[in-house]
Amino acid sequence: MANFPTHIVVGTIVAGSLATLTLAADVIAPENLVAVTMAGSLGSVLPDIDLKDSRPSRALFAGLAVFFSFALLFHFAPHLSIVEMWTLWLGTLLFVRYGLHTMFHRLATHRGVWHSWIAGLACAFATVLIFYYVFDRPDGVAWLAGGFLLVGFLTHLILDEMYSVDVLGNHIKKSFGTAFKPVDMRNPAGSAAMAVAAVLLLLLTPSISMFYDGITSRPMWASLHQRLLPQDRWFGVVFDRQVATLPPPTGAAMPQTTGSLPTPPAAEEAAKPAAP
Repeated sequence: MANFPTHIVVGTIVAGSLATLTLAADVIAPENLVAVTMAGSLGSVLPDIDLKDSRPSRALFAGLAVFFSFALLFHFAPHLSIVEMWTLWLGTLLFVRYGLHTMFHRLATHRGVWHSWIAGLACAFATVLIFYYVFDRPDGVAWLAGGFLLVGFLTHLILDEMYSVDVLGNHIKKSFGTAFKPVDMRNPAGSAAMAVAAVLLLLLTPSISMFYDGITSRPMWASLHQRLLPQDRWFGVVFDRQVATLPPPTGAAMPQTTGSLPTPPAAEEAAKPAAP
């Protein structure tokens, strides 16, 4: 199994590569692209949520705790007193970070249902809903965020499978086949529940037509193909071996006072006292 830094580095590279293509296609605003790229990086560590003592699991539940506590606070704030708002915010924060974290890991098994394609789809659909309903982003941007997260999720699973092959020892580890799988056959009930959750989330998502029309646009792909390599010079750098020289002065030197800007001739003439 690949370690946490490896997943972060590879996931960020993959998300950054996709973000570069998206930026070149000029299909979404830059501020939306940043959030979409972060979703891809999150997806690259998301499968390790089922590892009880892992850094990504603790960080993810901490992030979820902050997100849901503020989401509930902003929603109910107009109807609550200050003490009630404090109680709601702190209670939600502690419940998600510690209570939900503990309950989740009592039921989850590492490299179980969360290391499967169906879990990646469920998380991608949930991301679409969050971007569309919570962040109030257009449906095309929401689906793009879900796609980024799914790619990061699958990248994590592929890395885990790659680390299951001992190239130097010329043998396959026992963990091979436990990461990159459609469903977890060892836990049919959990896989069925995840599939039902994925279907329900899909039914709540907005229309995918705008996203589909965008990624299947032939003019867009033709434009990306045209911009793949520089047309003339790399980075537009022009190297000129001729040394640029200033032309020789054509008039008298302009008077200048040390530590000040030169005095324009017109201003100098205006400053002279009038003849009696």
